[in-house]
Amino acid sequence: MSDLQRPVFFVSDGTGITAEMLGHSLLSQFEGVPIEQIVVPFVDSVEKAHQCRAQIDEARRRTGSRPVVFTTLVNADVRGILSGADCLFLDFFESFIDPLEAEFGTRSSHTIGRSHSAGDRKEYQERIESINYALSHDDGLTDRDLESADVILVGVSRSGKTPTCLYLALQFGVKAANYPLIPEDFERDRLPGAVSAFVPKLYGLTIVPERLSEIRNERRPGSKYASIDNCRNEIARAEDLMRRHGIRMMNSTTRSIEEIATKIIQDVRISRRVY
Repeated sequence: MSDLQRPVFFVSDGTGITAEMLGHSLLSQFEGVPIEQIVVPFVDSVEKAHQCRAQIDEARRRTGSRPVVFTTLVNADVRGILSGADCLFLDFFESFIDPLEAEFGTRSSHTIGRSHSAGDRKEYQERIESINYALSHDDGLTDRDLESADVILVGVSRSGKTPTCLYLALQFGVKAANYPLIPEDFERDRLPGAVSAFVPKLYGLTIVPERLSEIRNERRPGSKYASIDNCRNEIARAEDLMRRHGIRMMNSTTRSIEEIATKIIQDVRISRRVY
């Protein structure tokens, strides 16, 4: 086997998001395999299929390794051209659509790009509104309309609140606000006034001090803000504050954003609005 990275293509007649997501889920089980990832979206014609096949064949010659190709292709002609390349060809739609058609006793719509489009206007609008909500309620920017939040994340600075709120909004259409717990709150020994009326909506994120110090040092190296002693103190006092108010909390240190968001949805029992 070549010492070069194994070329892995994610090919789609739409955005390629589905092929990437499913392909990454499978590839994550092979940690020792070096991989070169190539995304080729919008392969929606025979001409583009031939261009993509040439790219796959060139990668085969360049690396000496047979490329792996993950696809979500609706058009049978396009699929046929790419499947003829010297590669391991794995088409998710072909694998699952045919059995589903047989099970349901009906043909699928074979609509290109349906899983990631603005076709469902209500669902798309809910996603946009949730993203705007997360951005306008990031890091305590405003306390207006907090009653509309599905969840309000609290925790010390840099514990993962912002990316989690944006992921909840983008992926699930959840309205998520976040509010930082700061030294002034610990001195007063109480929750910020803006969120104290919404304790049932609050969800805490915490993190181990060593990791928090690493993250903060990337932003403000050598500062008191990033020092390990300050991080230990802030985390201990934040956790104590959350426990005394009965706020559910999760340690974000070793969890991915996807895991954090899914656990919050499960714990708070939020209904997903988009898929």
